[in-house]
Amino acid sequence: MKNRKKLSFRSKNILVVMTILCVALLLFAYTARLPLDSVQSVAGYAVVPFQKGINSIGNWLYNQGRGFEDIRALQQENEELQQKVDTLTEQNNLLLQDQDKLERFESLYSLDMDYAEYDKVAASVISKNPGNWYNTFTIDKGTKDGIEVDMNVIAGGGLCGIVTEAGPDWAAVRTIIDDASNVSAMVSSTLDNCLVAGDLTLIEDGKLNFIQLSDTEDLVSVGDKIVTSNISDKFLKGILIGYISEINYDSNNLTKYGYLIPVVDFRHLQEVLVIKELKKTGEKK
Repeated sequence: MKNRKKLSFRSKNILVVMTILCVALLLFAYTARLPLDSVQSVAGYAVVPFQKGINSIGNWLYNQGRGFEDIRALQQENEELQQKVDTLTEQNNLLLQDQDKLERFESLYSLDMDYAEYDKVAASVISKNPGNWYNTFTIDKGTKDGIEVDMNVIAGGGLCGIVTEAGPDWAAVRTIIDDASNVSAMVSSTLDNCLVAGDLTLIEDGKLNFIQLSDTEDLVSVGDKIVTSNISDKFLKGILIGYISEINYDSNNLTKYGYLIPVVDFRHLQEVLVIKELKKTGEKK
């Protein structure tokens, strides 16, 4: 902008000088009785080049102004496009969230169908213990929804844990990965009993303990399903816990121990199903 004013100022000065020069030549011609044609010729040689220069400068300034206008228009257009991109990005994020929520609900519905013989209530996780893993957490449903202590909780593909406390509109859940958890279980293919013990150090590797497996005929193999046992007093029979990943013999060579991969993702729990039925027989395991 300063350059534009400076150039304009210079052009005005040049024009003033040329005007004065022309007037001086006319006066000189009049007093010296020179032919008017000669004066016009001299004036033409003096003025025309300056006039061309002024025209060139004017054209240059005009083009520069047009260029600035084009730049401002492009900047405005870019800002408008950026706003549209931001809006579309936000809408896309919302759609991804809705899609994720839909997938979780579909998974929960599928789980509900897998255990259709039980009456259940859906609940959302509203708080959890410190740390990365959901070994204990709280849900947004309670006694007003028919939830009681010792009711089984399922999520993902199977057994998640058990209700340990319940209030009118909340309930506390201890999951099967917690150090205090022990679940009477069995191998679904052979019905051999074992005990699944929670261990937060093992779950870091994505696995759980099973111990005291009685497999005298060596029929149990890696990949077999482990489910809740019929002899448990807390857990209903036949709920999937996980799949065997490793089998070893105990030091007595009579029983076996090993590891299983749980079917529930205990790092990303958001919704669960509480089975509204209590196991009524058997001793605590």
